[in-house]
Amino acid sequence: MFKMWRICLLALAGFATFAIADENTVRQVFQSKFPKMTLESVTRAPFPNLYEIVVDGQIFYTDDKASYLFSGNLLDIRGPQPRNLTQEANNKLAAAVLAKSNDLAVKRVKGNGKRVLYTFEDPNCGYCKELQKELAKLNDVTVYTFLWPILSQDSVEKSKAIWCAKDRARAWDDAMLKNIAPSGKRDCDTPLDKNAQIAQRFGLRGTPAIYLANGSQIGGYVAADKIEAALAGR
Repeated sequence: MFKMWRICLLALAGFATFAIADENTVRQVFQSKFPKMTLESVTRAPFPNLYEIVVDGQIFYTDDKASYLFSGNLLDIRGPQPRNLTQEANNKLAAAVLAKSNDLAVKRVKGNGKRVLYTFEDPNCGYCKELQKELAKLNDVTVYTFLWPILSQDSVEKSKAIWCAKDRARAWDDAMLKNIAPSGKRDCDTPLDKNAQIAQRFGLRGTPAIYLANGSQIGGYVAADKIEAALAGR
């Protein structure tokens, strides 16, 4: 793998010019070639003549003339342990999206709530119900649950009822821990479409999915001790 990346990076370096472009120049060149794409950011990568660009939520790399575009993991192997720079950048992107989307999720706080988790769940998902038992074992945590009903129309209707409930957190816990079907109105404005867009951006394919506040995904169904370890950075 390292050999492949060395070839790719050397190939890009071979097309370098004496004039070093900046982020704005790369942005202008790329947008002129692909005007219909949403270019979210351009950042100089820690390698000569290489730029990290975020297009529609996905990370790519290009040269200063936007002549070449490739995707994959860029590794920093200068230290004793390799660093996956692409994964770190993806985590930062995810963290930013999650932090600004709190109002789209069902919020539950235990204890001081200082530690933060984000989940994507379907009310009819069996593994999601098992996950609730594990989350109930945690203390001093805030859990933001994005309702993402993907299993059936019944999942959609239950998600609407939970979101429209006066006490969303209680309605969610009743449905997932006590098997009490949510009741009440289902005609309020819901964030289901927006939640689906976030899940699509993250490349999620099923429920549950768990994220830390730093944007790293720690899996689907995860036992409480494993979640504790992830929250502690272990």
